[in-house]
Amino acid sequence: MPLDGLKTPPKLKPDTLRIIPLGGLGDVGRNMTCFELNGKLLLVDCGVLFPEDNQPGVDLILPGLDYLSERLDDVVGLVLTHGHEDHIGAVPYLLRQRVDIPLYGSKLTLALVEGKLREHRLRDAMLHTVREGDRVELGGFGLEFFAVTHSIPDAMAVCIRTSAGTVLHTGDFKMDQLPLDRRITDLRGFARVGQEGVDLLMADSTNAEVPGFTPLERDILPSLERVFSESKQKIVVACFSSHVHRVQQILNLAVKHDRKVCYVGRSMLRNMGIARDLGYLTVPENTLIELSKLPDFPPEKVVIICTGSQGEPLAALSRIANREHPAISVVPGDTVLFASSLIPGNENSVYRVVNSLTRIGARVVHRGNAFVHVSGHSSAGELLYVYNIVQPRNAMPIHGEPRHLVANAELAIATGVPRPQAIVAQDGDVVDLRGGLAHLVGRVDASYIFVDGSTVGDVSESSLTDRRILGEEGFISVVSAVDMRSGTVVAGPDVSARGFLEDPTIFDEVTVRIKDALSQALGEGVDDVHRLQQIERRVVGQWVNTTYRRRPMIVPVVIPV
Repeated sequence: MPLDGLKTPPKLKPDTLRIIPLGGLGDVGRNMTCFELNGKLLLVDCGVLFPEDNQPGVDLILPGLDYLSERLDDVVGLVLTHGHEDHIGAVPYLLRQRVDIPLYGSKLTLALVEGKLREHRLRDAMLHTVREGDRVELGGFGLEFFAVTHSIPDAMAVCIRTSAGTVLHTGDFKMDQLPLDRRITDLRGFARVGQEGVDLLMADSTNAEVPGFTPLERDILPSLERVFSESKQKIVVACFSSHVHRVQQILNLAVKHDRKVCYVGRSMLRNMGIARDLGYLTVPENTLIELSKLPDFPPEKVVIICTGSQGEPLAALSRIANREHPAISVVPGDTVLFASSLIPGNENSVYRVVNSLTRIGARVVHRGNAFVHVSGHSSAGELLYVYNIVQPRNAMPIHGEPRHLVANAELAIATGVPRPQAIVAQDGDVVDLRGGLAHLVGRVDASYIFVDGSTVGDVSESSLTDRRILGEEGFISVVSAVDMRSGTVVAGPDVSARGFLEDPTIFDEVTVRIKDALSQALGEGVDDVHRLQQIERRVVGQWVNTTYRRRPMIVPVVIPV
């Protein structure tokens, strides 16, 4: 189990493999793992976590890149298992620090990364395309890549062979036996590596609590067909901008029902364009229309595929639900389909959008009331299968919240991994693999790095607390001028507020209390501005709490004259 406190790990011994999760163990997002061997570092994934409602003003959350800042020259490469944001979204922020870190990933994954790098004006990145079956040697790390099925094409697992032992990192995967692209998870490859001997299995934990097997992607087709058959007006489909297979299903149904398709959302347009150009998406001729052409077609002849399935406030669907989109509106009788999963932490945002659309009169179809989505992650039955064919000596669950990681570890134990060797780690834990055994040996700082606009790392937890107070409780400022020599209040107190009962007359009572308290303190010889400001804060705080049961941010100011 994780160590309490922050314990500095011991110096790494020769031919010991050190594994440090810098993100993804505790959250569904910001996935990143650092492997260290004989002074060299190999990185796997570099993703982002999207903020929750209680993190106002934050755009993205990065993995623990600060840990690498002094050792960037030791990084021999970054392996990207697939193209989802929680695995590639932080790549530009890493390459800002060293642009020539070699990147290894599949064709689609690197194409999506390349688009991000162009946006960040990083033009000299070193991109190396690999396919399943490829082997690469990188500074003491021998890499072998395996095909896995996921909710985005071209996902891969990676086997990392070193002098200290062999690690199999599954990435995100499931065992769909009839995937739409016919590219199944390479269980034969997993079994072969297992026969050779796997010292550590790092397996996707997202669905470890879900019994049985994840349904097939094609199983949802009858439900999607029913949505199209029953819809008499416009259909709006919200899904992840990287879910190529789901978009393909919607395109096929649109053609079948004689509807045109319009992509809405910058990432949707970009990603589907890339998928089409690379041959991962087949778009029937004369199916797509531009947003500007949407009014030229009757509602019953169009399908809009947009971003915003997680309730993101600036995404297309949220703007449509709030009647703020300049070109698209939803009216009673329209159908809105959420063809995606619900990422933990986004529940409030998603249901806020669902309720807004329902109030408008739209028919809202989602995973809670129809079989319109299947997960891209392995359920417990699939994980048991993988543990049994790989038979690892040690297990370290990845990608999930604590409950997912614990559930995954219990599956490993059930298949024969000794309990001490089923390591439930958290971000920043340091695990050393030596002599076939993995041990938790310390911790490093892998705390959140917040991105606020173009600013990286300047937002702290304390500043987020201030933002939450401002947003929820409001702001009150108190300004007084005092004459220290005469011990009198010569101006004010002037009380003003924002986001808190902004009628100035409500402060008449407390203004008298503040002045009396300041006068008393001055009369007792208090001549410290800070102490006088604390008196202002205390008087206002007590009054607000007693009268209104609120705790706004209070900014006291005392000006000596």
